[in-house]
Amino acid sequence: EDCFVPISEIIAVEETELNKKRHIGKWQKMARPSAFTVYYVKKARKHRWRCSDVTFWCVDEHLCNQWIGALKELLEKQKSRPKHLLVYINPYGGKRQGKRIYEQKVAPLFSLASISTDVVITERANHAKDNLFEVNINKYDGVVCVGGDGMFSEVMHGLIGRMQKDSGIDQNNPKAPLVQCNIRIGIIPAGSTDCICYSTVGISDPVTSALHIIIGDCQPLDVSSVHHNNTFLKYYVSLLGYGFYGDILKDSEKKRWMGPMRYDYSGFKTFLFHHYYEGTISFQPAKHTQGSPRDKDSCRTGCYICKKSEQQLAEQRRESGLKREEDEEEWKVIKGKFLAINAVNISCACPRSPKGLSPAAHLADGSADLILVRKCSRFDFLRYLLRHTNHDDQFDFSFVNVYRVKSFQFTSKLSEDNESYVMDIGKKRFAHFCQDHPACCCNTANTTWNCDGEALDSSAIEVRVHCQLMKLFARGIEENCKDEAAYSQSSAEQLL
Repeated sequence: EDCFVPISEIIAVEETELNKKRHIGKWQKMARPSAFTVYYVKKARKHRWRCSDVTFWCVDEHLCNQWIGALKELLEKQKSRPKHLLVYINPYGGKRQGKRIYEQKVAPLFSLASISTDVVITERANHAKDNLFEVNINKYDGVVCVGGDGMFSEVMHGLIGRMQKDSGIDQNNPKAPLVQCNIRIGIIPAGSTDCICYSTVGISDPVTSALHIIIGDCQPLDVSSVHHNNTFLKYYVSLLGYGFYGDILKDSEKKRWMGPMRYDYSGFKTFLFHHYYEGTISFQPAKHTQGSPRDKDSCRTGCYICKKSEQQLAEQRRESGLKREEDEEEWKVIKGKFLAINAVNISCACPRSPKGLSPAAHLADGSADLILVRKCSRFDFLRYLLRHTNHDDQFDFSFVNVYRVKSFQFTSKLSEDNESYVMDIGKKRFAHFCQDHPACCCNTANTTWNCDGEALDSSAIEVRVHCQLMKLFARGIEENCKDEAAYSQSSAEQLL
């Protein structure tokens, strides 16, 4: 069988010691046979990668050494590959298998690829985040987190916070242009939820993720900031959910002893309660990006829309001295009763929902998809939830609206009187009100925001999307060989 392996997907080349007893019959005509083994990425089904190898035999030892030297020289020219990594392992996340997964599945691959590592076993919440403010980050080619989405969020906050601190950026200013993080993050999935890994690689598999890190893949990623009254709260890259997903998180936090099963229990309980919440949401449409949340095509490797947004981002940086005209742009306002308000930067795909909350969301186009699920019957809401498990359009309901936005604000009805600053801003900015969703008079209690799996209790927030603020050791989800060709052309440029 013919096999073609690009240099970019060769992991390592090593001289092979021959087992004379094993090969004496096959190679008995050779006086002193020599051999070398090439370890490479083998792509299996459903985006799964494996480390495979092939051994080449040579009669001439000198020729064998020439091949080894030539291949190693080519590998040295792969400048995007990491040489030294900082690894954080969460030993408590998910099924408490993080340390075992790293030692048995990931560390041997890093060693094979001659990658040196400094490993930190986290001992408490925010251990990795605090440590990233102290270490000499410049001596590493990347940071790897072994755990779930919570562990990734901790590392992300540490890296972004460190970058802004070193650059003198005030994170409490919601309009501050944040400095991009050039240090890539690698995710080794080992948690209760691995949504970010699944949405950027296509599978939640430690070996696949390790191989993406080894060959030096690079995928830019949008990050959104959440503020309350000019105070920074959190960053998120996947889901910011109010209502249904906030209630699930709030209830599940009380049942951590149940492990990952707590999400199923709390989800069923929240569905039965069927709480809805009244408030006002205002947003700026993302006019800078192409595409729509209702598109049939998903974001894939070498995505044209994300690439176009990258070019626009570069132009914005060159023109950073010009006055921002954001305040003069159009804002739209919707008031009503909502079962769920979800803002997603990525598709949020996972094994249970292969298409995610917003199948056409892009990884790096500088926008978020804002999904509003208004008050409806339990049966209709169940129909909406079931759409996430199949290929039907989950936005094809009269009570569901989706918008592609670059920023938005939300204020619950109970906090509107206390959070008057939001309304004062609204009087100046909001020229257009959606008449289809008039305000109602219900008096429902506030819920919690689900911010990438962490709770935010503020009922009045301001959210802004920062285009390609960080980079991952990933390449997006591959669809076919054309995606691989597109990636090979753009990956080097993304590292600049």
